[in-house]
Amino acid sequence: MKIVRTDALLETPHVDAELRKAGHQLELLPDGASEDALCALIKDAELLLMCYQPITQRVIEAAPNLKGIVKYGVGIDAIDIPTAKARGIKVVNIPEYAEETVAEGAFSLMISLAKKLPALALTMHREGWAWPQAQHLGRDIAGSTVGIVGLGKIGSSMARMAGAGFRANVMAYSPHTLDERFSALGVQRCETLHDLLVQSDFVTIHSVLNAETRHLIGEAELRAMKSDACLINVSRGAIVDELALVRALDEGWIAGAALDVFSQEPLALEGHPLSALFGRDNVILSPHLTFYTYQAMHRLEEETLERCREIIEGREVIVKSADPRLAGQGAGVRYAS
Repeated sequence: MKIVRTDALLETPHVDAELRKAGHQLELLPDGASEDALCALIKDAELLLMCYQPITQRVIEAAPNLKGIVKYGVGIDAIDIPTAKARGIKVVNIPEYAEETVAEGAFSLMISLAKKLPALALTMHREGWAWPQAQHLGRDIAGSTVGIVGLGKIGSSMARMAGAGFRANVMAYSPHTLDERFSALGVQRCETLHDLLVQSDFVTIHSVLNAETRHLIGEAELRAMKSDACLINVSRGAIVDELALVRALDEGWIAGAALDVFSQEPLALEGHPLSALFGRDNVILSPHLTFYTYQAMHRLEEETLERCREIIEGREVIVKSADPRLAGQGAGVRYAS
């Protein structure tokens, strides 16, 4: 079988070796490749592995033999799923490999902002020491209010760390989550996003990106936040109106931000809409790598291989995600969520 894997800079050596060992022809496509390049490579492929590369209607239509698309990661917004469904092409992601990992990453960003670590590090590197002055005055997580947008699996892990772990007051805006989960986690439900924003010292985003959540955090929402509050986003860049966020930081609507995701990736020191955020002592920019640990990558590769083998061998493909966009794929797909 010919298999194409996009985004080759994200190394998956175990996946690559096992597929080749099984006798398959594996072709790797570099990060940021053009749609034309992918269409040319995929024309005789039966299986596609992707992470960030947009899988458009044109790409899917260029692959008449395609049987499955495996997203080796969580977010599926780059895939034209309706076109894949219409063709009977199975689409599956790997939603559980980094739930704790990404929550740990978000928490590390939050505590770094709380303790003014970016400002302290810049001062130390510039001056060799930092005195206890107002610009370095941090705050405790204990007793602060942590507002979580999206109380799914990662958001729930974040709630546990902040509440049970650090004794923060935890609230969440998650309109599609049952009351039972809020109760089990000891999290206060906010009926509106505005209610959460006006009360939170830290706002951390853990939602999927879809039509409902695109620019969920815009100018009005940023203005509603406390002036000494911080925003953390490890989910998807487009959930935040990033140009409004730059204004919010420029004009002091909020105190700081930590971002691991961006609408346009990769980031760049110059010529990017968010280039102005580099070098600020109240901003942390992370290269979409909160998922990237030894343990998480091991889980990702093992489960990616299992989904690939299901498609290759014609077995039922297990979909573990509750994302409604993956529902209704018909015969040959089993939903485990």
